[in-house]
Amino acid sequence: MFSKRSWFLLSFGIVIGVMLVIGLGYTKSTHAQEPLLAAVTSAPAPATASAADYSTAEALSHVFSDVAAKVNPSVVTIFTETTRKVQGTPFDQFFGNDDFFKRFFQQPAPNKDYKSMGLGSGVVINKDGVILTNNHVVDGADNIKIRLMDGRELQASVKGKDAQTDLAVLKIDANDLKPMQFGDSDGSRVGDLVLAIGSPLNPELEHTVTSGIISAKGRSGVGLSHYEDFIQTDAAINPGNSGGALVNLEGNLIGINTAIVSQSGGFMGIGFAIPSNLARKVTNDILTNGKVVRGWLGVYIQNITPELAQALDLPSMKGVLVSKVQKDSPAEKAGLKEEDVILALNGKSLKNSSELSTWIASTSPGSKVDLKILRSGKEKNVDVTIEELTEANKATTEAGNMTYSDLGMELSNITPGIAGQYHLGNLDKGVVITGLKAGGAAEGIGLKEGDVILKLNRKEVNSVSDFDSRLSGIKSGENLLLYVRRGAANMYVAFPKP
Repeated sequence: MFSKRSWFLLSFGIVIGVMLVIGLGYTKSTHAQEPLLAAVTSAPAPATASAADYSTAEALSHVFSDVAAKVNPSVVTIFTETTRKVQGTPFDQFFGNDDFFKRFFQQPAPNKDYKSMGLGSGVVINKDGVILTNNHVVDGADNIKIRLMDGRELQASVKGKDAQTDLAVLKIDANDLKPMQFGDSDGSRVGDLVLAIGSPLNPELEHTVTSGIISAKGRSGVGLSHYEDFIQTDAAINPGNSGGALVNLEGNLIGINTAIVSQSGGFMGIGFAIPSNLARKVTNDILTNGKVVRGWLGVYIQNITPELAQALDLPSMKGVLVSKVQKDSPAEKAGLKEEDVILALNGKSLKNSSELSTWIASTSPGSKVDLKILRSGKEKNVDVTIEELTEANKATTEAGNMTYSDLGMELSNITPGIAGQYHLGNLDKGVVITGLKAGGAAEGIGLKEGDVILKLNRKEVNSVSDFDSRLSGIKSGENLLLYVRRGAANMYVAFPKP
C-alpha cells in the first residue's frame, strides 16, 4: 500500500511527464517550420533608395515647383455671362398649353432671357493685357471678366476669334502683367514631362497645377475643331481647364489645353492641347491682320482605306489620296493630278487628310513646300507655292469640309472622329452637318448639327465632293430636296436654293 506521500509524488511525476511530452511535441512542430523560416530569412533584403536617388527626386520636385511659381501668374481665370432666350417653358413639354395645371405651378415666362454663367482659363501672352484662350470658352458671351492671380478682376474684350482652330484672343486694360513665353511645340517629344495649369470645375480651384507627360502628338480627326494637330497629354485636365496652359520644364508654353476624352465627364487620362506653334500663328494673324490668314493648296483629298489601296494597286495605306485638283489652284500649277498619293510635306510623313489640311492652313501664303508624292508606283517630289485661302476659294478645303454660306451650313465627310462626335455608329454614307449659321436657310427649315444628308434631289451623296457636284447643277430658286437621317429616323426636307 502506498502512503499518501507516495501517491502525491507519483501524481506529481505523471504531471511533469505529460508536460515534458507536450513540450517536446511543440518543439518538434517548431522545428518542422525551419525550412520556411530559412527561405524567408535567406531572401535578399529589399533595395533601399540611395542618397543619390533622393537627391535626384528632390531636384525634379524643385524643378516642378520652380516652373509652377514661374508660370502661375501668367494664367488667368475667365468668367463669362451669356444671355439665352427660352422659347416656351419646360412645363409645356409635359402639359402643353393646359391653363388648369399652370394655375397650380409657377412657371417662368415664355420667351424670357436667361443668363448662363461659364468658367474657363486663359494665358497672358503680353504684358499689356493680351490673353489667349479657347474660342468655345468665350463664344457667344455677352460679358467676359478676367481674374488675375493677384485677385484683380477686369473686364475683357474680344480682339479676335477663330472657330476653325478653337482659339480666341482677349484684351484687358492692364500694362503690368507677366506674360508667358511661347515654346516650340514642334520640338517637344512624346514622353516629355509637362505641367497643366488652369481653373478646373469651379473658381475656388483656380491655378491648379497638374503634371504628366506628352502621350502623343499630331492627333487629328478627333472632331473637336476644323483644323486639328493636337498634343495629347495625361496631365489632369477637367472642365474649366479649357484655355489654360500646357508648359514644359523650362516654363514655356507648348499648348493651350482644350478638351478631354471622357466617359464620365471627368478626367480619364486623355487630354488634348492646341500646339503653341499653331496658337502663335493664329494669335499673330489676329493681332496683325484682324483675321487669320491661311494657306491654300486646292485639292480634294481623302484617307486611304484598305479597299482603296487594293483597287488602286497601292503598296500601303500611307499618305492621303488626291481625288480632285481645283482649277487654277497651286496644286494644278505645280502639276498635281488625281490619284496622286501625298506621302509627306517638307519631310514630315502624313497620317491622314486632317493632318495635311492643318499643315497647309498653317503655312504662310507665298511659302514653298515640298510634297513627296506617289504616282503610278513611283515616288517623286513636287514643289508647290502656297497661296492664300480666300472667300472665293473657300468653298473647298482640304479636309473634306465645306462651308456653304448661302445655305447657312457647314458639311463634313464622315471620318472616325466625326462619327464618334455625332454618335453615327458604323454609318459610312452621306455628309454630316457640322455647323449652322444662325438665321440661315438650313436652320430655318429645321436642320440640326449632326444631321446626315444621304441624298440631294434623289441622288446619293457619299462625300462633300458629291454634294458640291450635285449642288452646282441646281440653279438659284430651284428646289433642293434633301433626304436626311437624324438619329434612327429618316426624313425629307425641301427648300428653294438661295
